[in-house]
Amino acid sequence: MGSHSHEVTDAILETLKKASTGLKDADVRFALAGGCAAYARGAAPSLHDVDFVLPQEDVPLALEALDKLGFKTAKPPEDWLVKAYDEGRLVDLIFRICDRPVTPELLKRAEPLKASAVILPVLEATDLVISWLMPLSEHSCDYSGLLPQVRALREQVDWNRVAAVVQDSPYAATFLVLLERLDVVPGPLDSSGDPSWP
Repeated sequence: MGSHSHEVTDAILETLKKASTGLKDADVRFALAGGCAAYARGAAPSLHDVDFVLPQEDVPLALEALDKLGFKTAKPPEDWLVKAYDEGRLVDLIFRICDRPVTPELLKRAEPLKASAVILPVLEATDLVISWLMPLSEHSCDYSGLLPQVRALREQVDWNRVAAVVQDSPYAATFLVLLERLDVVPGPLDSSGDPSWP
């Protein structure tokens, strides 16, 4: 890893620290997701932006909190997230994952972990993997970035629950077969559990 990568990572972690402290101070309900959550759970840093999940009703409060800290906020055309920029570094505030609203239940399962010298709620590993697999589609089906992240978290994940939730997605289900064939997860997985999520 070159020194430039370290600078990028350090800058993103600084943004993570600033944003999460601001959200906590404003009593926003949220959890860390994406690459930063994987990093907090022990995966190698692959950090390009900061992803938080939160209920849609907390979005105005979150935007106001980040605005006060000097972040530039933007509502993109997509109807599932809003964006905030810290000197060009991106923070995504995600309130829907694959047409499913972020729920208080999802956030309750998040665990307090240390990331960038702050303790903050981090998506539970099973939910984190589901949040990566659900959006896989014909237009976005790159397994190469997912493999190292999932490998790093594999012992923290309830794979049968993942299989139950993603069973209707051929792209996600195929990724699980790949994980079984590579001995990343113990197969065969049982997808007969409760498919409700989040």
